[in-house]
Amino acid sequence: MDRSLVIPFPVVDDYRAAHDEIGEAVRRYPDRLVGAACLYPFLPEAEFREEVRRCVETYGFRALKLQPKFQPLNPLSPRSDFFWETAREHGLVAVCHTGDGVPFSLPSLYISPARRFPDLSLVLAHAGGSVYYQESIIAAQVCPNITIELSTLMPHFVLDILAHVPASRLMIGSDLPESLETELGKVLGLEVEEAVRRDILWNTADRLFG
Repeated sequence: MDRSLVIPFPVVDDYRAAHDEIGEAVRRYPDRLVGAACLYPFLPEAEFREEVRRCVETYGFRALKLQPKFQPLNPLSPRSDFFWETAREHGLVAVCHTGDGVPFSLPSLYISPARRFPDLSLVLAHAGGSVYYQESIIAAQVCPNITIELSTLMPHFVLDILAHVPASRLMIGSDLPESLETELGKVLGLEVEEAVRRDILWNTADRLFG
């Protein structure tokens, strides 16, 4: 089945309405779409947990997104534990934007929750970008539950990551929908074995979200 992760924009007037819109899209195209919840982590904790539960039980969402540029939750702080606990409780993958939005978007900071919650799968979206991508390599090397998503990186940065992290822990992403063709072309153009390409394009995401 051809599936792609749906992630809502992190700043919306009505997060329930946004999640409902995504949920209806998932219902219409269950063979193509997977839903992700994204809401402000400084809501009252009970309200946050209830909305995530609703998204999972009503629409079958499979991920919980953190966007530190707009949602400045410190992953080093015990204050963030409820976020990771909520994802783990519902079997969700925690997709964490990294790169712009420093300091809380530094890839190295996610080593801490990955170690505090070793049974939780975390995805470092954008691999920290071209400035911090080497931090994502270290994070993935020391935490087997961390996966790196490669959108926005130049091809030579992807090859550098591949030299240190197996393709089974790497996955494609489109970032913006209009970037999909560019991101696909980047991976298809890599001079790597076909098995590596298949992991990045399909197998890793299927393992996490399938």
